[in-house]
Amino acid sequence: MKPPRVGVLALQGDTREHLAALREAGADACTVRRREELDAVDALVIPGGESTTMSHLLRELDLLEPLRARLADGMPAYGSCAGMILLAGEIVDAGVPGREALPLGGLDITVRRNAFGRQVDSFEDDIDFTGLDGTVHAVFIRAPWVERVGDGVEVLARAAGHPVAVRQGRVVATAFHPEVTGDRRVHQLFVDSLTSR
Repeated sequence: MKPPRVGVLALQGDTREHLAALREAGADACTVRRREELDAVDALVIPGGESTTMSHLLRELDLLEPLRARLADGMPAYGSCAGMILLAGEIVDAGVPGREALPLGGLDITVRRNAFGRQVDSFEDDIDFTGLDGTVHAVFIRAPWVERVGDGVEVLARAAGHPVAVRQGRVVATAFHPEVTGDRRVHQLFVDSLTSR
C-alpha cells in the first residue's frame, strides 16, 4: 500500500521539523503553498508559528476558503500550537481586526491564543497523552489552550488543568510542539490514523 501523502502548510513556522517527523512516521511528506499542492494531498499538517501571519498569508494566497472546504469535506489534519488555533471553530483573543487569526473550523473547540503567556512564559512539561505509552515531553511556546470542547471532541492531554491535545475524527491538534523534541509518537498516531479503517 502506498504511504499517505501528507502536506505541511509551508507559509511560516516549523515546516522542516514536521516534514522530518512525518517521513520518519512513514508518510510521503511534502510542502503546501499553492492550491494545486493542497488539492494533491491526502492530509495536512499546520505547523506552529504565528497564527495571525499564517491567516494573512492564507488569504493572500487564496488558500483560506479552499482549505476550509477540504476540512469540511473530511480531510484529515494535524495542527501544533498555531495549527491548533487555526483548526479551531472559534478563537478567543484572535488579534486586531483585519490582522486576526482566522478559524478554519476543523475542530469543534474554542481556543485562547497565547493562553499560557508571552514568549518569556514558554515552558516544558512531561504530560500524559491518551493512546501513547509513557509521558510526552511537551514544549509550550506562547501556547494556546482549549477553553471549550464540543460534542465528539476527545481530550487527549491536559496541562495546568486545561486541554492541550484534542482529536475529533481524523483531525488532531496539540498546543505544544512535538516536532522539536525528536519524539515521533504524536506524528505516528496521526499517520497511523490515515491508513486505519
